[in-house]
Amino acid sequence: MLSVDPDTIPEGSDAVDAMLAAAGDTRAFERLYRGHVARVHGLARRMAGDDEAGELTQMVFVRAWQKLETFRGEAKFGTWLHRVAINVILGRRASLKLERERRQGGDEVLGTVAARPAGTEHRMDVDGAIARLPPGARQIFVLHDVEGYKHEEIGRMLSINPGTSKAQLHRARMLLRGHLGR
Repeated sequence: MLSVDPDTIPEGSDAVDAMLAAAGDTRAFERLYRGHVARVHGLARRMAGDDEAGELTQMVFVRAWQKLETFRGEAKFGTWLHRVAINVILGRRASLKLERERRQGGDEVLGTVAARPAGTEHRMDVDGAIARLPPGARQIFVLHDVEGYKHEEIGRMLSINPGTSKAQLHRARMLLRGHLGR
């Protein structure tokens, strides 16, 4: 439960809504949902792909509802929710055995990544290129280059060696360069 004086928190803030939602106020939780759903969905899409993003987003908010009493207000609600999202997405990854798919990808994955078509268009589809990465490489790329985690942190989150994280990041970057025509 939130451990701050509610009178010192500006009305309408996430901390107040989190406190109210933890006490069972569904409208307060809906405000939290509406304020953070786009960021959570974007993270899920980048880490797991378009097919899984909607379901993962809902799973994150279900878990957040269940765990609201653990939000102590020491960090911003968005920071706490981001950590919940990372944990849910990584947990889903493990349950779907995406780690095995990453290892099975091998060099034949290079042939499945479409090169940018020749033409005068200079727009890059970075999100599309990220979505085409093998799942393991995509998750490490998003965690490191998009979310800013260090290889040691990624190693702990994914139960892998930091060297594996570095190798997968290099692989992801090479695949992205190939797709983006660099």
